[in-house]
Amino acid sequence: MKVKSYKAGSVGEVELDVAPFGEKVLYRTLKDAVVMHMANQRQGTVNTRGRSEVKGTNKKPYKQKHTGRARAGDVKSPIWRGGGTVFGPKPRDYSYHMPTKARRVALRTAIAGKVADGELVVADLGEWGEPSARSARKVLSDLGSPRRACVVISERNENLYKSFRNFPRVHVRTAAELCAYDVVNGGTIIAEQGALDQLASRVGKASGEGGAS
Repeated sequence: MKVKSYKAGSVGEVELDVAPFGEKVLYRTLKDAVVMHMANQRQGTVNTRGRSEVKGTNKKPYKQKHTGRARAGDVKSPIWRGGGTVFGPKPRDYSYHMPTKARRVALRTAIAGKVADGELVVADLGEWGEPSARSARKVLSDLGSPRRACVVISERNENLYKSFRNFPRVHVRTAAELCAYDVVNGGTIIAEQGALDQLASRVGKASGEGGAS
């Protein structure tokens, strides 16, 4: 299948074997992977104080009867101003994990969706001997200045990362750390051929594998 390509400032097309990524987008599995990723990013540090934790005396504010007022045990009651919170949020861990195979299927189907939408670019980014925001800006400009982009490289490159990091909504990921959320939320995927080969090997669809989500 022909997909968009980029090399030395020139945008064209190149033949890419998309069979390892499949053709059908499994939306349910993809959604589950995205929701899992977002849940795992939650800090879960919010904390509210109950009536046993707020500051105040335990003394009964006034006598039980013959005041004309509602009964009150202490000033830390949840119905009093400054009192404790009832059933408020407490620190908790929101993280959970899908099976490894399901995560691989989600990443694979996310890439298939980008191929179908024409948002995958096979790029030859060349050598990055030093950080250069100007070079990074030229790459993005040649590709139409996408609002969001995810640059996928085959191995970690500190200079390339530093070149793209100051551009809003542009992220750099290696093929080994790429996940379904990065693909779905990444906009245009700008990937090196070597990175795509690694992804095909990592999440490629095996022969006879079912396509149901």
